[in-house]
Formats: sequence, structure tokens, C-alpha cells
Amino acid sequence: MYKNLVETINNVTTFQNITEERKSTLQPLIDFVQHKVINRQEININFICTHNSRRSHLSQVWAQVASAYFNIPNVYCYSGGTEETALFPKVAETLTNQGFNIFKIAETDNPVYAIKYSDNALPVIGFSKKYDSPFNPVSAFAAIMTCSQADGGCPFIAGAEKRIPITFEDPKISDNTSEQSEVYAERSLQIATEMFYVFSMIKN
Repeated sequence: MYKNLVETINNVTTFQNITEERKSTLQPLIDFVQHKVINRQEININFICTHNSRRSHLSQVWAQVASAYFNIPNVYCYSGGTEETALFPKVAETLTNQGFNIFKIAETDNPVYAIKYSDNALPVIGFSKKYDSPFNPVSAFAAIMTCSQADGGCPFIAGAEKRIPITFEDPKISDNTSEQSEVYAERSLQIATEMFYVFSMIKN
């Protein structure tokens, strides 16, 4: 993994800021992953938010990195929304600042990004899509609801083996303010911390 990314990871793996209540919220995802590992099955996780533009992407990326960091095999992380928009550029900028190598592989109204955490690992492909896009798995996946709006608005996710609400405050609240960079960095690090906690608990 890239040196700057490892430095970021070192700062989030103390887990001191995760409350017992939050650990309870994360436990169903731990249980899902552990069950798949024990049974030597693929682990498909689809992080879902309303617009698939911020929180769901951050969750997808950090979960994929965390699984690689802890050597948990056969983990495939996806993201989607209840509607398609575009990956918000501040998300890519924030992840770049935290150590990722990110570049566009398609320049459209809904750009496609390659998000690399290591020179020799497949990149995470980041672009906005609906949760039931053909790009995403159609069955045997965990649907992680990363915002309360999507959780309430999607009472049924077709094909989901498990539906788990793990919601985060939207960094969008800081858009067009002087605190934007700080808020996006904080939300990214919170999500990183929690995804690394989840995969740190898996017995391989």
C-alpha cells in the first residue's frame, strides 16, 4: 500500500473513538463477513446511499482497503444509490489527500474513477449508479444502508441476503463553507476507522 495511505491507516486503527453503541451497530456486518469467511464463500457488500455520491463511496473504498490490509480474501465491495448522480469531486480529493492514487478513466457528467490503494492491486472503480445496477451483485450480498434517507426509502433491496443500517452524517452539510475540507476529511476518517474495526474483528 502507498506510504501516505499507510500513515492514514496507522492513525485510524486505534479504534479509541468507537463507542460501545457504535460497535453494536457494526456487529451485524462483522457477523456477516465472519460467516462468509468460515464457509469459504465470496463476501459481497453493497453500500447504499440516496445519491451514491459521498458516504457510500467512502464506505466502499475503505471497506475494500480494510479487507486487503487484514488479508481477508474474496471481499468485493460495491456502492449504489436510490438514484444515479455523480461521485462528488470533493470525495476524490479527500481520498487523494489521505493517500490514494485516483485518476479518471471516463470523463462524462458521471465520471468514472480508478481509486488505487496499491500499485499492484486492482483499483476500486468509483462512479454513481443505482444500487441495482448491472455493475453490482444481484444476490448473496449484504446491503449496508449508509444514510437514513435511503434506509427509510428502500424498505426492500432485491437479492440482499442481509440488510444492515450503518448510517453516517452527510458531509454535504459543509458544502460551500470554509469547513468543507475538514468535514469531508473527518467523515472519511470516521468511515475508515469503522471499516477497519469491522475487518480487524474477523478471524481468518
